Amino acid sequence: MIRVQDVTRDYGNFRAVDSVSFSIGPGEIVGFLGPNGAGKSTLLKMLCTYLPPSSGTLEIVGHDVVKDSLTVRSLIGYLPEHNALFETMRVSKLLTFIGKARGLSGALLEERIAWVTQAMTLGDVLKNKVKECSKGFRQRIGLACALIHDPPVILLDEPTHGLDPLQVVAFRDFIHELSEDRAILFSSHILAEVAEISDRLLVLQKGRLCMDETMQELTARGTKENLSLEQLVIRALEQSSQAREAKA
Repeated sequence: MIRVQDVTRDYGNFRAVDSVSFSIGPGEIVGFLGPNGAGKSTLLKMLCTYLPPSSGTLEIVGHDVVKDSLTVRSLIGYLPEHNALFETMRVSKLLTFIGKARGLSGALLEERIAWVTQAMTLGDVLKNKVKECSKGFRQRIGLACALIHDPPVILLDEPTHGLDPLQVVAFRDFIHELSEDRAILFSSHILAEVAEISDRLLVLQKGRLCMDETMQELTARGTKENLSLEQLVIRALEQSSQAREAKA
């Protein structure tokens, strides 16, 4: 459902993403981990058609994100790191607006609004203006907007930012329920969070993919080598840095 092949993105002389390749199938929850500035958000922005790649190809459900960007946008739900919402709109009006913008109408629109309202527990704030909502509620409103059209591919950038511990646990359960027939890619810089949610882990270091393994494989390797998940990831990051320095 998601295919990234030899993708590079340059900002002038700075290479933010460097020849990255991976694919994600239906039912997979993939965590995207890396230090700040590793290129996670840039890659997500390319997948959601916001940024074009400098080279390489990206596909969503078989559609090229550059050549068929309108179709791709209809197939993804995207929650950016900085969740921009219409501050002065009431939450109920915002959900209706986003649903209509996604091509929903009539009974289907009402059904999807009811679903995201229940899933994100937004019932208490539907009459509030967005600017009156807490940070945690704003994050849940943004996720509701991303999911209202029932997309097969979900892209989440720091999705638990602003959520309290109980909301984080509820979010994990919700994502697992969603993943049955969807491809989900979410970024975070918190390893424990990624480990709790993901089936598979991608690790970026200065724009390069230095790890792509299932959590089952990592757990087995950690047990065999008597290393924690954190130690395995740190080792992969260090080896990537050493290889880059040796090449330079």
